[in-house]
Amino acid sequence: MWLSLSILSAFFLGIYDVAKKYSLNNNAVFPVLIFSTMTSGLVFLPLLIASQTGCISSQSLFFIPSIDVPSHLLLVLKSAIVLTSWIFIYYGLKQLPLSFVSPIRATAPIWTMLGAISFLGERLNAMQWVGVTVTIVFLILFSLSGKREGISIKNNKWLWFILIGTLTGAASALYDKFLIIGIHPMAVQCYNAFYQILMLLPLTLIFWFPAKRKGAVFKWRWSIPLIGIFLLVADFLYFYALSLPGSLIALVSPLRRSNAIVSFSLAAILLKEKNIWRKAIFLAGITTGIVIIFWGSL
Repeated sequence: MWLSLSILSAFFLGIYDVAKKYSLNNNAVFPVLIFSTMTSGLVFLPLLIASQTGCISSQSLFFIPSIDVPSHLLLVLKSAIVLTSWIFIYYGLKQLPLSFVSPIRATAPIWTMLGAISFLGERLNAMQWVGVTVTIVFLILFSLSGKREGISIKNNKWLWFILIGTLTGAASALYDKFLIIGIHPMAVQCYNAFYQILMLLPLTLIFWFPAKRKGAVFKWRWSIPLIGIFLLVADFLYFYALSLPGSLIALVSPLRRSNAIVSFSLAAILLKEKNIWRKAIFLAGITTGIVIIFWGSL
């Protein structure tokens, strides 16, 4: 069950990436970010009220329990980590093709795994190390090939934004493993969305309003609320998978990141991006590395 939920999460996460890219094209970043996040908050608010008033049973999948103050503080930290990742990725995605961003984002499980080795004392077997090596080699080759589209790893700050966002996202995945032990998954999603909104309000005032005077215009698109909805569904499936007995973060994380295949394919079909076949070779190499890690984890 948790493997199937992880694959479904990946599918919705891939559609979420496409909705982000479409929403960010020639658009201001912070308004897109805050309105998409507000969508999640609006979904969770009635569920929270219904849970606290007894309208939703504590046995329901949609029940949101109360949590103590220390748990709230832990979720504030999670929100800060997630927002840091999103801000870098949104700015990078606005400037770069989705078909270029997706393979880089697909390497997130590698950084999560290396973080688990460094900070959680986990150990990899020989096959997993082979998978890590294959993935990193193809990532380097892919980054170097970006010069054909004028994207240089040395000179393009947006590429670095994607890398920083990916690394920060990997830190968030490690933190999820810690959070899910003591906090109900629905509580993690719900309160995390609320804290993100509270953090984004002042950030939007600080960073967007001055930029608005310089031409950073916001255009409403119906794909913006879909960002929040698709992410909400993907995260619900992800956290539910992690909460099931026997689930392994070492498998859930790579399966979730197979969303790159979905977003890459849609970038080719819907967004008509360039050099798709060449990029597909590198994505296939990165995916092969992830599959080797998955196989070595069984």
